[in-house]
Amino acid sequence: MISRRNIRVKVMQLLYVLETLEDNTAIKDPVKALQQQFDKSEALFTYIIYFLTEICRFAETDARNRASKNLPSAADMNVNTRIAGNTVLWQILEYGSYQQALETHNIPSLLDRELVKKLYNELIEKKEYHLYTVAEGREKNKEREILKFILNDIMFASELWEAHIEELFNNWEDDGEMLSQMIAAFIQKPDAYNLQQMLGKEKWDFGRNLLTTVREKHDVTLDIIKPKLKNWDPERIAQLDMILMQMGVCEFLFFETIPPKVTINEYIDLAKEYSTPQSGQFVNGILDNIHKELLASGRIQKKEFKKKA
Repeated sequence: MISRRNIRVKVMQLLYVLETLEDNTAIKDPVKALQQQFDKSEALFTYIIYFLTEICRFAETDARNRASKNLPSAADMNVNTRIAGNTVLWQILEYGSYQQALETHNIPSLLDRELVKKLYNELIEKKEYHLYTVAEGREKNKEREILKFILNDIMFASELWEAHIEELFNNWEDDGEMLSQMIAAFIQKPDAYNLQQMLGKEKWDFGRNLLTTVREKHDVTLDIIKPKLKNWDPERIAQLDMILMQMGVCEFLFFETIPPKVTINEYIDLAKEYSTPQSGQFVNGILDNIHKELLASGRIQKKEFKKKA
């Protein structure tokens, strides 16, 4: 479920921390630290789903609260709770993998119930919600659509919710886009995902091996990169650019199933997004030059592969 691009981002960030820490013993086990970053992604994914389900289930709380007034109105006695019985919602709630993830990460303890109430009150004013409540039957696509509407147009569109999630999870900025896509797929077919295995063995092996290889081959990659920097002032080269180029060179030499073109494009994109405005062009030029030289010298040996990114 987690993409190789996201894995590269987390490896890049951890390598940067390791390079810039004054106390180089602060992270005693980098591989364990990397695993913890993926655990955070799993926790964030689970919390977003949990928050979504709590908005839906608040309809029943609202109905009880309004019916218990001293002088309830007709509207108070007839709150529509259709959303709380959403069939996809209950497919999620009863899914064992989801329940286990809630417990593993102690997700319910993080919930801001006042924010749930506020977003629920915003939801019930929307025409999309009204149309859902008066629809007949429970067509599966309609059940999914209203959940996606709550996710995208109520939660993700709320500045309050964004501030809340950023306060709880410092990985939201990096993981948000990826997890949003994953959650949309999860809503489509909840029981197709194991929330305890968001990072499969193959991708975990890739991330762990990339991290350890870049560290172990630090001097090797620098010996390859430095001759290409003759026309550049070393002090003006962003440290993150050096890390990205070292990662790229490691993929050229030691990851035989990853096409060099994929490697170059991935690190160009990461340089553009995470480093300086000039970094994309800089990383592109250096990695392309290195790739041609390594290829000509026979040092790049790639297997037949399916395209992976």
